[in-house]
Amino acid sequence: MLIGVVGKIAAGKTTIAKFLEELGFCRISCSDPLIDLLTHNVGEYSWIPELPERREPTRDTLIKYGKYLKDKYGEDILIRLTLDKKRNCKNVVIDGVRSKGEIEAVKQNGGIVIYVDADARLRYERLKKRNASKDRVIKSFENFLEMDEAEEKLYQTSRLKKMADFMIMNEGTLEELRKKLENILKNKMFPFET
Repeated sequence: MLIGVVGKIAAGKTTIAKFLEELGFCRISCSDPLIDLLTHNVGEYSWIPELPERREPTRDTLIKYGKYLKDKYGEDILIRLTLDKKRNCKNVVIDGVRSKGEIEAVKQNGGIVIYVDADARLRYERLKKRNASKDRVIKSFENFLEMDEAEEKLYQTSRLKKMADFMIMNEGTLEELRKKLENILKNKMFPFET
């Protein structure tokens, strides 16, 4: 069982992935292999494309290194690496799928894709609350909109919505989000209890 989660910054991708983790899925982010390679934490992989010079995994570094890997090894490189890292798991959820090639790779591996979205102001408020180190460069709503636009230009995230199997608007409570996810799982008739 494989589920890829795609969406804009702070839309709720990780929250959905965590809900699935509670249901027995192994959770991994598309950025995990990038962080692992940049920090030389590669013990869980059976293979790696290359070991770069050690660097701080900032949002900017992750974007640049991810683009480099995709250009050199193919659009699906991060999906291949995430699935390799979680190769011993029966069910996997990949948080932060960000390109057409990654969506296609999830589907080619028998998976489904869920697109999650929310209003920009609400996403900015969530980003400030989560206080992640990779987000510290974002100091204002205007910075957030600039980063959002840069990510949109790079990944064309809005266009990926059309490729998703399911869409969730995440503008309510956590319980409402959980219910929406459970409805998707029931509609897909996955072989486990929700």
